[in-house]
Amino acid sequence: MSTLKKTTLALALAGATLATTAQANEVEVLHWWTSGGEARAANVLKELMEAEGYGWQDFAVAGGGGETAMTVLKSRAMSGNPPSAAQIKGPEIQEWGELGLLGDLNGVADAEGWDELLPEVVADIMRHDGKYVAVPVNVHRVNWLWANPEVLEAAGVEMPTTLDELFEAGEAIREAGFVPLAHGGQAWQDATVFESVVLGGQGSEFYQQALVELDPEALGGEQMVAALEDFKRMRELMDEGMSGRDWNVATAMVIEGVAGFQLMGDWAKGEFTAAGLTAGEDYLCAAAPGTEDAFTFNIDSLAMFRVTDDEEREAQEALARLVLEPTFQEAFNLAKGSIPARPDLDMSEFDSCAQQSLADFQRTAEEGGLVPSMAHGMAVRADIQGAIFDVVTNYFNDADMPAEEAAERMVSAAEAASF
Repeated sequence: MSTLKKTTLALALAGATLATTAQANEVEVLHWWTSGGEARAANVLKELMEAEGYGWQDFAVAGGGGETAMTVLKSRAMSGNPPSAAQIKGPEIQEWGELGLLGDLNGVADAEGWDELLPEVVADIMRHDGKYVAVPVNVHRVNWLWANPEVLEAAGVEMPTTLDELFEAGEAIREAGFVPLAHGGQAWQDATVFESVVLGGQGSEFYQQALVELDPEALGGEQMVAALEDFKRMRELMDEGMSGRDWNVATAMVIEGVAGFQLMGDWAKGEFTAAGLTAGEDYLCAAAPGTEDAFTFNIDSLAMFRVTDDEEREAQEALARLVLEPTFQEAFNLAKGSIPARPDLDMSEFDSCAQQSLADFQRTAEEGGLVPSMAHGMAVRADIQGAIFDVVTNYFNDADMPAEEAAERMVSAAEAASF
């Protein structure tokens, strides 16, 4: 049974009073775009809605990976009071669709030509039972390495292209007096580094077998053991103060020249942008070591909940339409660090990192290497993801746990959560 169907009445009661139902002709939008760059990006959509005469009730729930927001959303839905729209991703869109709680956006999709506009891999995720129930806001690339060029220069190192080169560069950076790899010790951040290490050391085919298809032989085999050993070595590059640190605080360490590198999705670029920095000059970006021929995607989307009021439905449909219009796609993604969900837009205003991201997205979609992010809710159901998170974080923080044991636990976690 899925996590959604296991949600307890206690959770529902806990969340029932957290917000009020949207009024007619307005939308209540639940999301977790709360850091500086993200909040600025979300405000663009609010302004576009208000310019067309619709109200926007902001329901922002902090927490980088969205776990807190999903808990609140389940509470609201169970109490019969869901928001008009919510930031939901990947397989969870299908779960909400199976519960019969999502609205039908096919009218907007047909009028706006979404089938022609969106890449098929993106459109598929937005549909349930053949109908559009969500609208994509962007496409994030997760497997990025960010760097401060002044720190690299001080240490006499270049951007690494393999895991071995990363470890070598890390040693030189530490000797030069800097933190090699900025990291926040939270489960979703551990998993973000882990999946990039799996991808960089073992390739996209193995990644697909292990972290998307949950093949027991891949999860428990020699390649996973090797990936886990590489992952544990990453701790040597991190500082002692990482426990509980938010991702954007880790990004600030790179911005401020405290740390050399960060492995994080391209939402980190929103923080560099907010700080007034220029890609390729003030900060560097490259595919995570070993992953130049792969693209781990994380698509933010807004799913629309079924409403009975005609004016609220009209406001919902306006929101869905505006999300995919060029004005919002450009403004939001420039602020957020991601790339547009529709590949037909002029990218001349975007920086070199975003232009590389779009080119790599299109190339990997055609040639292979385009894989969904396990760490960011695109590959497996939330209960399986949570079980994998537990194994990854416990192993990462336990100096005595051998990689073989962690691999065995990975198999058990995937099997247990599948029931």
